Amino acid sequence: MPVSPRGRPASAFCPHPPPPLSPADNRTMSSPGASASSPLSSLMPKRKTKKKHFMQQKVEVFRASDAVLGVLVWGVNHSMSDLCHVPAPAILLPDDFKANTKIKVTNQFFNKEHLPGQFKFKEYCPLVFRNLREHFGIDDQDFQMSLARYSLLRLEEPPCGGLLLTSCDRTLVVKEVSSEEVEEMHNILSEYHQHVVLCRGSTLLPQFLSMYRVSVESEETYLLVMRNMFSHRLTTHRKYDLKGAMGSREASCKEKVKELPTFKDTDFKNNLQKIYLDQDEKEKLLEKLNRDIEFLVHLRIIDYSLLLGIHDVDRAEREEEEEEEEEEEEEELPVSSSPEGIAGYMNSFKPLGPGEFDPYVDVYAVQSAQDAPHREVYFMGLIDVLTQYDTKKKAAHAARAVKHGATADSSNVNPEQYAKRFKEFVSTMFA
Repeated sequence: MPVSPRGRPASAFCPHPPPPLSPADNRTMSSPGASASSPLSSLMPKRKTKKKHFMQQKVEVFRASDAVLGVLVWGVNHSMSDLCHVPAPAILLPDDFKANTKIKVTNQFFNKEHLPGQFKFKEYCPLVFRNLREHFGIDDQDFQMSLARYSLLRLEEPPCGGLLLTSCDRTLVVKEVSSEEVEEMHNILSEYHQHVVLCRGSTLLPQFLSMYRVSVESEETYLLVMRNMFSHRLTTHRKYDLKGAMGSREASCKEKVKELPTFKDTDFKNNLQKIYLDQDEKEKLLEKLNRDIEFLVHLRIIDYSLLLGIHDVDRAEREEEEEEEEEEEEEELPVSSSPEGIAGYMNSFKPLGPGEFDPYVDVYAVQSAQDAPHREVYFMGLIDVLTQYDTKKKAAHAARAVKHGATADSSNVNPEQYAKRFKEFVSTMFA
């Protein structure tokens, strides 16, 4: 069983059970059940000093408009608190990949400020996702602290709409998905789990950590929790979403004026962007990438992207110096150094310097080569891996081939073609 840097198995944490809701609650659930814990706590405003890097924020309180988030945090605390009492099985069974837990609450008046009067919470395949977290080296205590101890933060609205959130310490991403994507996750979960086990958690695929359904006022919201591919402490200065196709793959004018635009394949080429890695690092990265792509081909998956984030170390140093000059005239606020969450344990270790990262937390990070023209840190991972080459995609591919020719750039090509084109594009990204 993988062991976290805290020195204990990832499923060993069992938090103190919090006070329950009022006796008026009517709760029904399937095994395993859940117990409650308070989802809210306050943090100091975010500050940054020269020697320490701690994530802080102002107090955020869930209101009526945040009912879905309130139920999510409440449900996560329930399920995680109860899951610690369930022994890890020696081997996962087929039924574990279909299992779920359900909680229904009606006439809830005990915590009206944070929760709606009636809601339902469902967790999918809890034993499977707990086992995945173990293989990814994520301690269950850290996972619960990061996801449900403090308020979730909203990121900019994704192009397809829906919720896109990050945990307070920015180590986790919570993405709203469709019911079709939930079904697709169930279809690939067994083989995805096997792939993660065989590669010992060393993969560029998304690290899927849990999946939930929140029901408020008959509206159902499906949420998928993943590890953040970008760093919780190193700023991302440039970002690319790359598919290996040039046709219509350029950021819009509206996108380019954003503070951190998402550039695409044509932008990557026009910007003369390159990735500078040592030969050993490049070979290790490509080995992982090729293994993951072959897995996606096996599952008949297409339309995935390589998410690339670039941290400019020199620029970050200049920005930090400017912040320190401004802060010299301000009163310093006390900073808590107690280790909490996935990133929090680092607070008790030696502070990291410019461009440094901890591979336990920033698992998608790789340092630029020593002879690179710029000091950079790259964050690279595969995203959007839940689109299968089904009948609809085949029809779209055939129609496009008739109109534009068989060689036209498109996501609607078969998995083998998509993978070949994707790998060829990636091979041109390196200096």
